[in-house]
Amino acid sequence: MLTATQLSKTYLTPAGELTVLRDVSLRLNAGESACIMGPSGSGKSTLLYILGGLEPPSTGSVDLGGTNPYALSADALAAFRNKEVGFVLQDHCLLPQCTVLENVLVPTLVGEADSGAAERAQSLLGQVGLGQRLHHRPAELSGGEKQRAAIARALIRNPRLILCDEPTGNLDAETASTVGDLLIAMHARQHAIMIVVTHSDALGSRFAKRWRMDRGRLAV
Repeated sequence: MLTATQLSKTYLTPAGELTVLRDVSLRLNAGESACIMGPSGSGKSTLLYILGGLEPPSTGSVDLGGTNPYALSADALAAFRNKEVGFVLQDHCLLPQCTVLENVLVPTLVGEADSGAAERAQSLLGQVGLGQRLHHRPAELSGGEKQRAAIARALIRNPRLILCDEPTGNLDAETASTVGDLLIAMHARQHAIMIVVTHSDALGSRFAKRWRMDRGRLAV
């Protein structure tokens, strides 16, 4: 289960305090998914970063599977985030010097040895339609193929939580639809919690839970 309780986030700027999240609370069980929509600058991405252990809230708490990530040491938080959270961003962020297979394996290079990682990576790449692209580099892939590789990378550690920030934002309509299909299908297989931030009505309409963020407040 993912629970966020009264999250707020305030930054100090030369012009004074800037509050981007205000008393945000939410709860999702394993296997559930939701999308968050809203205008640019409303706090959607900041919320994802807090839920994913990338940025601490100013106030409030996060609990994922019984653990408050912000109660952990820096090293323990990094290990927790690597194992429990998978990120899919608008920019695929693949390493250009690495093959598709190597890119998917990157999260498994930290921490304890994972003897089954290579086999699992190949299986995931087959599931996302890249079974014949294992040894290609990102420059040899289309935009949609790069995003499919990023989805496989996000899932390689079997995370409890999958966070997607505008995962189809850089894609044309047809490719975006295909990637949206893939996200829904892979989420169903993983039985994880998934939250998708999007401006796309087409993608957002596919989620039973559709939340809206406006001026730092989340309507659940």
